[in-house]
Amino acid sequence: MDQISYNDFARIDIRVGRVVSADEFPQARKPAYRLKIDFGPELGLKHSSAQITKYYDPKDLVGRLVLAVVNFPPRQIANFFSEVLTLGVILGDGDICLVHPDRDVPLGSPIR
Repeated sequence: MDQISYNDFARIDIRVGRVVSADEFPQARKPAYRLKIDFGPELGLKHSSAQITKYYDPKDLVGRLVLAVVNFPPRQIANFFSEVLTLGVILGDGDICLVHPDRDVPLGSPIR
């Protein structure tokens, strides 16, 4: 595994957001949802494509806090632009379990 410096890590802007909508994304190559996430007044609403279909139903995602990298350039996935990378743990079978705060925190809070 390559080592990075703390300064490298500090350049990654990870923030807390709340999922406000989650929809099926049939155009994606791998099963995924289209998420709309509120990062508070500073960053506002952002879109994300997330391959989290094994453990989550769209209706259960709405209102959930998530962590996301917000300073990557947008990435086009099929006909959708994913603006943030929603973070999760990659399990042995390739499925993803979301990473999230264990209590309610202000939207847009940075992670360090």
